[in-house]
Amino acid sequence: MKASSQARLGNVFSYLFMAVMFVFFAWPLIWLLSLALRTRKEIYLGVARLIPHNPTLENFQAILSSSQFASYLINALKLSCLSAIGCLIVALPAAYAFSRFELRGKGAWLMGLLSFQMISPLVIMIPLYRYMASIQMTESHFGVTMVYIALAVPTATWIFKGFIDGIPDSLDEAAMIDGCSRFGVFWRVILPLSTPGIASVFIITVIAGWSQFLVPFLLITKDNLMPIGVGIFQYAGTQNDRSLQVLAAACLVSVVPAIIAFLSLQRLILSAMTAGAVKG
Repeated sequence: MKASSQARLGNVFSYLFMAVMFVFFAWPLIWLLSLALRTRKEIYLGVARLIPHNPTLENFQAILSSSQFASYLINALKLSCLSAIGCLIVALPAAYAFSRFELRGKGAWLMGLLSFQMISPLVIMIPLYRYMASIQMTESHFGVTMVYIALAVPTATWIFKGFIDGIPDSLDEAAMIDGCSRFGVFWRVILPLSTPGIASVFIITVIAGWSQFLVPFLLITKDNLMPIGVGIFQYAGTQNDRSLQVLAAACLVSVVPAIIAFLSLQRLILSAMTAGAVKG
């Protein structure tokens, strides 16, 4: 009885902690929604009221009817999806090689790969711009996509390696006995079994690309090429209506798709990130 009471008490504290964390992280979004639903008059009055007195959807209508804002959304989706596909093409073979082949200094290579993920784009901002400018890759979605891929590949490779480590080596051996080449094993055995990991890494990479700001801000100045992250920054400074409530609606529209995608598919993402951790 005592043990069950302690277990219930532990559950209560766990749920209380999660509720506090939810409020802590969700509170800015709640206020953003509150601002987005207000009228210009209520914004100017500066009333600190969470629930607007006269809620309105006019701010969302204003941004969604803007062809400029629609262009930002399309550009963000294009860059995110292309970078996710490119990341899969590079990271999957690399992860298979690290998982299945005995390479000299494999641990050092893996740590070196991961160390690149610790480098902030701020540190390499100037050399990155000069390099991309020298090969004429600025003002180009292709150039931005290549940088996105380079930033995403280290983490994706580590996730895929853990997932492939959880696939028994005996399946590779059985396929090779039946006449499969190494590429055949990778294509016919590893990839089908890695579908959950592929889907989760694709989603993670799309979300990361969607929220990117520094790289496209550095490499793109043409308004028609900007993704949503940079577009909102420009949108706030170039529109005749620079009202706070319109900007809040734009910010909310930009973050909600990523939040919904993560919350809807969080089980798939977490299962792929922890795959291979209990391989014995």
